[in-house]
Amino acid sequence: MKISLNDKEVSMAGESFSVREMLAQMKFTFPMIVVKVNGRLVRKEDYERVFVGDGDRVEAIHLISGG
Repeated sequence: MKISLNDKEVSMAGESFSVREMLAQMKFTFPMIVVKVNGRLVRKEDYERVFVGDGDRVEAIHLISGG
């Protein structure tokens, strides 16, 4: 399947993945991350229940703070 991840086309083997599986496969391990699938915010507690499929648009944004 192909998805748009942070405005880049990415190919992944399989038909769909949970958000948690997709983040692991893409090696996004930063603890403070915000995920949107097709413009809809996905809460961290829903990462196992929300799935990413072919053609979906995903945004995974690392939150970083500093001073």
